[in-house]
Amino acid sequence: MLLERSFTTHKKLEPELKLKLANQLGVPPRQVAIWYQNKRARWRTQSLEVEYSTVQVKLENALADKRRLERDVKQLREELRKAHEMFGNLKKNQNNINGAVFDSNCSSDFSDQRGSSGLHDHQHNHHQEDIDDEVLQQFDHELYACLIGAGGSAWG
Repeated sequence: MLLERSFTTHKKLEPELKLKLANQLGVPPRQVAIWYQNKRARWRTQSLEVEYSTVQVKLENALADKRRLERDVKQLREELRKAHEMFGNLKKNQNNINGAVFDSNCSSDFSDQRGSSGLHDHQHNHHQEDIDDEVLQQFDHELYACLIGAGGSAWG
């Protein structure tokens, strides 16, 4: 008990302390020195085990974070791919709309209104705006479904 208390305050055994402890315990100074060596070796081993356990926990946490981040990156890449795909579809739809022949009502309006281009231009632009709004609204719904509904939120 005396040696344990002494070790908690003095990890290194000084010659004066060794003689004092040997006298108090009634043992040779060499025996006190050997006890100190053994105790210091056990203490170092325990310290290393504690440090190893701490490092092991940190490693496990880092690996779990890495796996979580890899899943997040995979999910975000998939969401980005879907967004690019939808953007490509939007551009394709926009190009189809811009180059499309309009329905018979619009075409007949055009043929009937050749002499009055102002009225036709207004009707054509209004029709084009309606189509553009529909395409953008569809894109908004698809993008929302991609980012929120299909596979979770990009921010969650």
